[in-house]
Formats: sequence, C-alpha cells, structure tokens
Amino acid sequence: MNQVDLPERLDVIAVGAHPDDVEIAIGGTLASLVKQGYRVGIVDLTDGEPTPLSPGPEVRAEEARVAGEILGVHVRENLDLPNRKLFDCYEHRVALAKVFRRYRPSIVLGIADKTPMASPDHWQAMQITDAGVFYSRLTKWDEEFDNLPVHTVKQQLWYPLGFGSLKSADSPGSFINDISGCLEQKLDSIKAYKTQFPASKKRVFTLVESQARLLGQTHNIEAGELLISPKPIVVQDIVKVFGE
Repeated sequence: MNQVDLPERLDVIAVGAHPDDVEIAIGGTLASLVKQGYRVGIVDLTDGEPTPLSPGPEVRAEEARVAGEILGVHVRENLDLPNRKLFDCYEHRVALAKVFRRYRPSIVLGIADKTPMASPDHWQAMQITDAGVFYSRLTKWDEEFDNLPVHTVKQQLWYPLGFGSLKSADSPGSFINDISGCLEQKLDSIKAYKTQFPASKKRVFTLVESQARLLGQTHNIEAGELLISPKPIVVQDIVKVFGE
C-alpha cells in the first residue's frame, strides 16, 4: 500500500480487548473528543465471543457498531484475534501496529493494568498495545508491515478498566478528564450491548455512573474519567490550571 492509498488519519485510537471495554472505561472521553472536533477510532482486538447471553458474533458486532455510532467515533475495527485465548505475541503486535501505521494517530489509549476476577485478555491487550505503539515506529522492517509507512505515536495513555473496583489516582501521570455533558452518551453506548448488560446487570450502570460522578465531583465538574500518562504532566501556568 502506498501512502496515497492511506485513509484519512485519526487523532486518537482507543484499544480494547473486547467490544464494550472502551465504552465502559473511556466512552465519555471519546465522545467529548469527537465533540471537540477530533477524529477518533476504536480498535477491538477480539469479537468478545462466545459469551453466555449472546447468540453469536454477528449480534455482538452490531452492538459494537451501534455503540460506536452513539459515541460518534469515525472508525471502528475488529482484529478478530481469539477471545479467551488472547496472548501477547509477535503476530498480534504486528497486526495492531499495522492499524497504527495506517491511521497515524497522535495518541493511543490502552488498558492500564490487570483486571483481577475478570478476563485475562485485558492484561494481554495492554501488552499488545504497548508493543504495537513501539512497532509502529520501527524503521527497516517494511516487509513485516505490508510496506505501510513508519508512524511515531506522539503519546500513549492508559485507562483503568474494571467497574467493580476503584483505581486510585496515585500514579505520577494520573489525571481526570472532564466528560461533563457526555456521561449520558457513555451510558447509552454501554446499554447498546444488550446481550452483555441485561436488566439483571443494572448494577453495572450504577457503578459506572457513580464512579464517573465521584471523579468529577472531586474537581467540581459533572463527571470525569481517569487516565494515566507514563510521565508526569507538564504544566506551564499553574494559576490557569489550578487557580481558576
């Protein structure tokens, strides 16, 4: 593929192990980025199937399409890697790096950590994402990436995943992203996964909403989502950031 054949670039790509991961963790952030005029994409590494209440991958794929439409994202891709058997390996790293080379994002958002008592795919997805960002910028390796041009991602950020527990903002680069005005959009995008969140799982929405409102109220805003930078955040005007 020549560079002229590349699609329009994306400003931000969010990576999840399964359809619904990014909606649960950072759906509000993605919706707010779209409203700010940025081009946003989602990459699901697996189709999330099989799951107990879903009739099949086609239904889950349609739920993901609707959820992405609710958030307003411009691109959603599924790499069709094996659900429940997802492992960080060379082939999976290359597959994701190809997406980064094709869409040339400035920022990549990936899962932050392990999710105890939940799918181990999440931890593997974190490692695949980290490696994909690195592989995207490697030169003299064109044949491994279908001759897609080298692309350097400017910044990688992590998002905690797991609505059953609260991740404290104790990392040096932790910050709250203001999602005021987008909380309902976030919740609606999760509700699009009807097979995953039936009425019996209503507590999930209470947890997600409560967490977002708690993070927001600590800074006197409607709602927020926690993001983590691998480096401490640089501030040039402490009065503008902290005093207003």
